[in-house]
Amino acid sequence: MKKTIMAMAIATAASGSASAADLPRGPAPYYPPPSLAYNWTGPYAGLNLGYEWGKVTNNVTKPSGIAGGGQIGYNWQMSQFVFGVETDIQISGADDTFAPYKFSNPWFGTLRGRAGFAINNMLLYAAGAGLEYGFTQNWSAKIEYLYMDLASRTYTITGVDNGLHASHLRLGVNYHF
Repeated sequence: MKKTIMAMAIATAASGSASAADLPRGPAPYYPPPSLAYNWTGPYAGLNLGYEWGKVTNNVTKPSGIAGGGQIGYNWQMSQFVFGVETDIQISGADDTFAPYKFSNPWFGTLRGRAGFAINNMLLYAAGAGLEYGFTQNWSAKIEYLYMDLASRTYTITGVDNGLHASHLRLGVNYHF
């Protein structure tokens, strides 16, 4: 048995290495990687629709209702940080009545800064609070919450200081140019 094991060891050592019969391969073809980075930089415009609710100071009215409108803005992206400015104009159906007085604010506009953090095609932002998702490089959808404080002023009819504090929850779409 020792002679058989010794013979197998000598035969294995003497046989050398085996090589495949295939021809050597050339370099692999180059395919550029797909672009995964979503770019938030640039102007945009869009529409929104949502719900407004609030409270009038020095009054028991709590106006609420549907509000919607349009917005335009511009974003600058630096790495994953996005900074921008946005303005909008809204038509509001939020109103409430107390005794003979009806409170309504049929339209309003805002101008605000935005600061956010981009995770590829998803943008989380503040100055308000929202989430925007880019479906394509040109189209995005968003959900956002905004708080509005229209300072009090004295009205001559009632002689009372009234102001509106309102919240807005809305959905929107934007087209990025």
